Amino acid sequence: MKPVLHVEVVQKKDSNLLETTLNNYVLAGLAGRKFSKGATFKNLSNELLSDHVESIHICDETNTEAIQSIEDYDLQIHIFKLDNEGVQTECIQSGDGDGQEVSAAQHWLLPSRDFHGLWENLIYEFNIKENLLQCMETTLLFSDRNVSPFVITWNRVILLHGPPGTGKTSLCKALAHKLAIRLSKRYSQGQLLEVNSHSLFSKWFSESGKLVMRMFSKVRELAENQDSLVIVLIDEVESLTHARSSHSGVEPSDAIRTVNAVITQLDNLKQYSNVLIMATSNVTEAIDLAFVDRADIKQYIGPPPVKGIYKILTSCLDELKRTNIISQSDGLHSYDFITTSNRTVVDDNIADSLTLLQISRDCEGLNGRTLRKLPYLAHALFIQKPSSSLKDFLEALAKVVVKHKNDLKDMKSGTA
Repeated sequence: MKPVLHVEVVQKKDSNLLETTLNNYVLAGLAGRKFSKGATFKNLSNELLSDHVESIHICDETNTEAIQSIEDYDLQIHIFKLDNEGVQTECIQSGDGDGQEVSAAQHWLLPSRDFHGLWENLIYEFNIKENLLQCMETTLLFSDRNVSPFVITWNRVILLHGPPGTGKTSLCKALAHKLAIRLSKRYSQGQLLEVNSHSLFSKWFSESGKLVMRMFSKVRELAENQDSLVIVLIDEVESLTHARSSHSGVEPSDAIRTVNAVITQLDNLKQYSNVLIMATSNVTEAIDLAFVDRADIKQYIGPPPVKGIYKILTSCLDELKRTNIISQSDGLHSYDFITTSNRTVVDDNIADSLTLLQISRDCEGLNGRTLRKLPYLAHALFIQKPSSSLKDFLEALAKVVVKHKNDLKDMKSGTA
């Protein structure tokens, strides 16, 4: 059986070419070409393609081996247009009796240009992204095929948990975007609602639970269209589902009423096979067990290992080369190459890669958000000119890592 290879094709907004016709153009354009998995083509020499296609992306960032012939693969070509409208705000009545509305959620149509390229720039170990994607596809497949929930249980809920800054929210958005692409033949459009958890609390007793019900009523309205994939993202879910066991007293507090409302609304959404729930949390011990139990997948997202750090910093340096902030030079070697090669001669290219490897080891324990900020700080604090060599930039990067660690120590010790 041939291995599956996914190819994502962004069709231009003004192109009216039929999907089947464009599919044939793409197949013809790829035939006979050699390329690597993870490659993206934007400047297309084929005139038929360039008139109708923004980009072609060969998926599978976990394996960048060269592809000799597309005939060796079971090609899954996904053709789609990106929504350019961006985020819209969903409002509901505040419930405070003043007629005011509160911002209940952020709403995107998918696939969205806001998230395009995000998936490829999120780097985790152990194929976390790919496993989550496969699980969500299986979830929707089971629902679509009417697999009996009395025989096999699933709730279409995933929970990503871990320390702040590890990209949990970004991963949810990237996952939603990717699902809308992969399932575009089944669903005519995707919709992402990011619930504003903190705005669903009212100063009036018992109103928070009602706000939650109004919010989920919006979700059900969207879900009535069975051709639409509806994904609900609840960021920092512990603020809405705080463990009821931590509350005391005979009468339920407003917080307990809110938890009850969330659990009830999640159960009510089971009837909609086109709805997925994604949630994130920084403090899982604070989440009510009833919510945790409903999550099909409970995935820990932690700081990246050294290999992941090396990949993240390499992607940052490549971007600075693209924009000529770092002068053009030979590409850095991959982590696997630099850690397994036994070279007796060290040229400049190997030397730069070894320097970056040491910097990556020094960064162990830092989260992805911090890592992607380091190149900016390196340039601002130690380069201070429009362009520099890769060697000079790596020296600046090493300095800023030391400074960052010292700053953290000073904060913990309370010194200035």
